Amino acid sequence: MRLDKLLAHAGLGTRRQVKKMIQAGTVEIDQEVIKDPAFQVDPKLVDITCEGQAVHYQQYYYLMLNKPAGIVSATEDHYYETVIDWVAADYSHVDLFPVGRLDRDTTGLLLLTNHGQLAHQLLSPKQEIGKVYRAWVQGRVEANVITAFADGIDLGDFITLPAQLSIINYDPAQDRTYIEVEIYEGKFHQVKRMFSAFDHQVVTLQRIQMGPIVLDPNLALGQYRPLKPEEMQQLKPFGLIE
Repeated sequence: MRLDKLLAHAGLGTRRQVKKMIQAGTVEIDQEVIKDPAFQVDPKLVDITCEGQAVHYQQYYYLMLNKPAGIVSATEDHYYETVIDWVAADYSHVDLFPVGRLDRDTTGLLLLTNHGQLAHQLLSPKQEIGKVYRAWVQGRVEANVITAFADGIDLGDFITLPAQLSIINYDPAQDRTYIEVEIYEGKFHQVKRMFSAFDHQVVTLQRIQMGPIVLDPNLALGQYRPLKPEEMQQLKPFGLIE
């Protein structure tokens, strides 16, 4: 990899900025000053410093975001703030993208990465990765809805795979039901459409799990963090590379 590309990817500046730093003699590889921005380097085999500080190169990034309502699951948007805008203060030097999407008004677990193969594996319909949501749904959800979810629902354009629906609580004062549901697709507005088929409106929707990754209960709405080593280990079967 070119030295200037590596330093830019490590967050030390733009390609133009790091070229000037290299040419100014501030970068050393194995204690030897290198002034050629095109110098080829393998970060796994050498020690790199810039202005006396060690440079830590990371090829792939994996973040957990507790997505708040109001931002969109996209890399860019002309009207709304995106999840990438949300983390830009810390990760503007990385070409992150969301693994799948959550509706603008949906909150909860969203993975961000720059590792395309991992995202492809997690989103592939063949994998049938489970996604767990909790929601407040208008009205009392009865047993027949649980059965229908388990059988699969014909939504017109497709029939859903069997889904596991459980009732957590019913609030008679507001006539709404708190539920948990696990689905194995990620179609547009799928959970909302499934409940709408039984005349139940989804009031709030939160994703709490995707595959083996569970939303950190200590991660406040809007906060994000890198995946922990044990979480990364859980994603290795899907192609995660450290």
